[in-house]
Amino acid sequence: MKPVYIINGFLESGKTEFISYTLSQPYFQIRGKTLLIVCEEGEVEYDAKVLQKSRTILETIEDEEDFTPEKLLDLEKAYKPERIVIEYNGMWNCKDMKLPWHWTVEQQITIINGATFQNYYSNMKSLLAEQIRKSEMIIFNRCDGLNEQLGNYKRNVKAVNPQADIIFEDKDGEINQLLEEDLPFDLNAPVIELNNYGYGIWYIDAMDNLGRYLGKTFKFTAMVLKPKEFPANEFVPGRMAMTCCADDMAFMGFACEYDKASELTNKEWVEVTATMDKAYRPEFKAEGPMLRAISVVPAKKPKKEVIDFNEE
Repeated sequence: MKPVYIINGFLESGKTEFISYTLSQPYFQIRGKTLLIVCEEGEVEYDAKVLQKSRTILETIEDEEDFTPEKLLDLEKAYKPERIVIEYNGMWNCKDMKLPWHWTVEQQITIINGATFQNYYSNMKSLLAEQIRKSEMIIFNRCDGLNEQLGNYKRNVKAVNPQADIIFEDKDGEINQLLEEDLPFDLNAPVIELNNYGYGIWYIDAMDNLGRYLGKTFKFTAMVLKPKEFPANEFVPGRMAMTCCADDMAFMGFACEYDKASELTNKEWVEVTATMDKAYRPEFKAEGPMLRAISVVPAKKPKKEVIDFNEE
């Protein structure tokens, strides 16, 4: 199998700088050749010395119709690389990418220019969502002066890909977000009531910062989901959320332990009061958020059934 590393992002997002930095690091000075396939040329060019030192061969594919498994296989046969790095064209839909059968994607990273993110998110949402959806890491660079917007940026990305690691960077390096004071609810309240917006923030932030929620009590309205593989004393109270467009929705909820879960029915609406805990969850293949119900009572369907991450 041939390991492949895919770097996504729109033009001038900083893909070339990121790849150049990676190639120049000592940990990348490993045996064998690297094939770097560049699918668009920006203002920044690769340094020939860096390419030579890292034993990297650069090949350009300018037209999407030429990015085929056959063409890629020809390049592999010509250079016999140990690994392949692809700087993918941001205007090509990642969903359409086809690689030779024996090429294995080891990592996919999306690079985003923080200063232009909102424009791309508003006007090219579907393309951006496909980049984000398949990436393990999302790096926002050039975030100087954007601290107030970063919470929304993170929410937009996590709505599409809850498992992604998100890094914000300014000229001084990495920025840490989301601060507790930025949350739209009071973590010190005896019972933290979550409205639509608060539920979305809580769900996304708990995936990354579970520690700040452990032992806290939450109250929210949710739809019942009863997966067949769950034990009789568990269900998932959650909400449907629109992550980028009407055709791209996901159910967002945490497993909840409740001794009368067997009496609930799928898709009924309930008001849940529960404490946040953590436990090993098969869906995460690791420890993750787990709710312990204090009470579950029937509730009216909310006026807005779907949480829209494009609104506050």
